[in-house]
Amino acid sequence: MSYDVDAVRAEFPILSREVQGRPLAYLDNAASAQKPRAVIEAMSAAMEGEYANVHRGLHTLANETTERFERARKTVARFLNAPSTDEIVFTSGGTDAMNLVAGALGAAEGEIGIGEGDEIVLSVMEHHSNIVPWHLLRERNGAVLKWIDVDADGRIDLDALDALMTDRTKLVAITHVSNVLGARSPVKEIARTVHDRGALLFVDGCQGAVHGRVDVQDLDCDFYVVTAHKLYGPTGVGALYGKRDVLAQLPPFKGGGEMIDVVEKTRVTYNDPPHRFEAGTPPILEAIGFGAALEWMEARGVKAIAEHEAGVLAYANERLSALNWVEVYGQAPDKAAIIAFNVDGAHAHDVATVLDRKGVAVRAGHHCCQPLMTHLGVTATARASMAAYTTRADIDQFVDGLKSVRKLFG
Repeated sequence: MSYDVDAVRAEFPILSREVQGRPLAYLDNAASAQKPRAVIEAMSAAMEGEYANVHRGLHTLANETTERFERARKTVARFLNAPSTDEIVFTSGGTDAMNLVAGALGAAEGEIGIGEGDEIVLSVMEHHSNIVPWHLLRERNGAVLKWIDVDADGRIDLDALDALMTDRTKLVAITHVSNVLGARSPVKEIARTVHDRGALLFVDGCQGAVHGRVDVQDLDCDFYVVTAHKLYGPTGVGALYGKRDVLAQLPPFKGGGEMIDVVEKTRVTYNDPPHRFEAGTPPILEAIGFGAALEWMEARGVKAIAEHEAGVLAYANERLSALNWVEVYGQAPDKAAIIAFNVDGAHAHDVATVLDRKGVAVRAGHHCCQPLMTHLGVTATARASMAAYTTRADIDQFVDGLKSVRKLFG
């Protein structure tokens, strides 16, 4: 059965609107994707018909909401092919999940803890959310950050990674898909290198889970992070996958309700994972919406969506190749549908402003990747990123907008 992009678009109410008097060509999906009606209706139904707090109540509404909430956890586990729902921790987003892991590792005792002189290896193309929490461990615990370069397309040299690691390396934190270059890290191969050296592997999957099937068992990573709003779900919720035996060694990151076992005046004992890491009232409605978004993706076909995006990306690259005044950064052959670029003579912010006047939404700036910008020798780029609903017409509108930029700044 062929992929019907028009039918997909019809499920997203916002795509029918105009911007600046023109049809909306939304190409800012790497920042946040739009929401299908299935997500909107799932959250509305939960608020209108069955809302209560989860886990603690004995009444009907509490039981119904808890069932929906935990169903969402099962959906996340299935989507990532996690062995157990006990390995899925709901968070307030990808950034929160990364801080959770960093904070817990920094507070942990024994071999798993990260302290003075322990090393954390990062790539230069990491998002700030996968950099700053580790800097906090550098500042507070004396950890040492080590950096691995990437080539112009964002590819990682596995031999260079192995050479960089030492007996003090505790963790390698790497993005699955770069939010600037679209490059896919060879996570499975990285996992073998990392585990052979006795370290843990943390993967930022906030882009990776969007653009193709993720199987955390096959990847063999110790942690994998996703955020709902890039997966057609709501903001304010994400999920952390962690191997059961690894999570069991980590202390809580936040204190409060749900994460406790026994609380007394002189002592406190803690719940088992995942609830050990879910203090207080969780993002209930958001988690329900998250589950609905993943179910929507599964119904449309994660592979089919990725293949559609690849086709649109190929068309975009073909159109852009005819514009010798546009520089595109990162051309890895299996890259995700993300294009970072600059237009000769124009700042990225000006590019985005002119495109907006043509109804085209793109991102501009350093994309929370300042080390990568330094590596590329630029201060900013514009970025067009595609999704399940992106069409060739969107790309044509985008390219026509770029020609308008050229007229103004060329």
